[in-house]
Amino acid sequence: MDQVVERKRYRDPMSMDEIAMQETDPGLAPGPANFAPLTPLSFLPRAAEVYPGRTAVVHGATRRSWAETYERCRRFASALRRRGIGRNDTVAVMAPNTPHMLEAHFAVPMAGAVLNALNVRLDAATIGFILNHGEAKVLITDTAFAETIRPALAQAGRDILVIDIDDPEAGEDRGERLGEMEYEDFLAGGDPAFSWDGPDDEWQAISLNYTSGTTGDPKGVVYHHRGAYLNALGNIQVWEMSPHPVYLWTLPMFHCNGWCFPWTVTALAGTHVCLRKVDGKSIYDAFADHGVTHLCGAPIVMQTLLGAPAAERRVFDQKVRMMTAAAPPPAAVLAAMQDDGIEVTHVYGLTESYGPAVVCAWHEAWDELPIEQQAEMKSRQGVTYPVLESLMVADPETLTPVPRDGATLGEVFLRGNIVMKGYLKNPATTRAALKGGWFHTGDLGVWHPDGYIELKDRSKDIIISGGENISSIEVEGALYRHPAVAAAAVVAKPDEKWGETPCAFLELKPGARATPEEIIAFCRDNLARFKAPRHVVFGPLPKTSTGKIQKYLLREQAEKV
Repeated sequence: MDQVVERKRYRDPMSMDEIAMQETDPGLAPGPANFAPLTPLSFLPRAAEVYPGRTAVVHGATRRSWAETYERCRRFASALRRRGIGRNDTVAVMAPNTPHMLEAHFAVPMAGAVLNALNVRLDAATIGFILNHGEAKVLITDTAFAETIRPALAQAGRDILVIDIDDPEAGEDRGERLGEMEYEDFLAGGDPAFSWDGPDDEWQAISLNYTSGTTGDPKGVVYHHRGAYLNALGNIQVWEMSPHPVYLWTLPMFHCNGWCFPWTVTALAGTHVCLRKVDGKSIYDAFADHGVTHLCGAPIVMQTLLGAPAAERRVFDQKVRMMTAAAPPPAAVLAAMQDDGIEVTHVYGLTESYGPAVVCAWHEAWDELPIEQQAEMKSRQGVTYPVLESLMVADPETLTPVPRDGATLGEVFLRGNIVMKGYLKNPATTRAALKGGWFHTGDLGVWHPDGYIELKDRSKDIIISGGENISSIEVEGALYRHPAVAAAAVVAKPDEKWGETPCAFLELKPGARATPEEIIAFCRDNLARFKAPRHVVFGPLPKTSTGKIQKYLLREQAEKV
């Protein structure tokens, strides 16, 4: 992680007026009494001191208080330090939504290191690439993923300290141990009274998250302590969260660090209800048994809830709020969720913006609208999070804002403290993404007269399925490796359950034969399974006079497949 450019290379932390004031009045300089770098790590000791006995974590039969959780995180951080892990070292974690992943969000940066939460749905080759690119010195991995991790470590080809998580709640998913020791043994070697320090500079890296982007290799998005702190608090503001929410982990913690909710819920001394697998019964049981008040997830989570059979449904008395991103909820889904006692909030963001940065802020007057009109309002991505400096829809070349007419198309741009530091070891792509003082999302949308933005198209090469980014270029690369394929193009096909799924259009080599089933199976063998196309269409690909494939025509065709 040494390649990450530190704050002073980007901008001076003080304005010229502040510098001038210090020169004329040195007594106004910041010091320990009036300045501390912002970090979400500060939320944990407060929760443990003010609410030591309150339940912090629920995981199967396990219950832990905030005092116990803080002690475990200090042990964890101490154990890392004793293994030589320090500032800007990368610690990777491959785990589902369990207490181990939650503890890593505090313990790893408490040791001064950078957390790399790995997407558990990725294939071994991609995990191996990430371990090498991020220079992970430690890998903490749940045994359920041994079949993926074993070849990934072989690909890395270097010494990485591997710690196994042998979670009793894994049941039949428990797999082979690959590491030097088990997680609990590792923590036992740490000091429960470990004295840790926060970052010297709030611009210091806190986490590393990989996004597929538009190229075959994922890009490493670097977060800083300041942004994580601010977006954690932004979540509280936009969602009107109660003093002690009971939060259900249906959103993967590896996805944008769980949209910063590991830190958000801790700031409120709420309760983290962990969930290894997302299914209707488990969610309804958590609603009824634990009094869950909040959860996040892609539209697929709503479909899971609404599709649960009557035998799996449970009655619950509390009001439940759900935050969702990606495809906006259709009117019928929104109505069904409301009938179930679940209020839906629609947000928008990217890995590069710490998760949600734009929210469809609701107005009470809209409650009187028919459900179809409410759905139309909620389909808009909305306005800035309170912690996002600016949002605009503009011409991508000139950065001139488009008219707020709800019709003129432009690119969505973000600016502020919850925009990433940049892409690890990729300065050219970082400069392009932040060109002109704005983050270029690559998403197209319109600007409404009331200031709300609405997306109209995703970046051309990205498919968002179940909340996960899929690079069409990566899928095409796998298709081209099939011996029968001469030309391939992959586009998004709208899907009621997943939002979007990959649809492959193929030209075969002369005399070659293949079936859709064979092509899909080949992709599943060469990619993470969720990236494999669900539909395959054979035939000539539409091309321009220069031979470029006309994907916009294929997108129209995919809607009819």
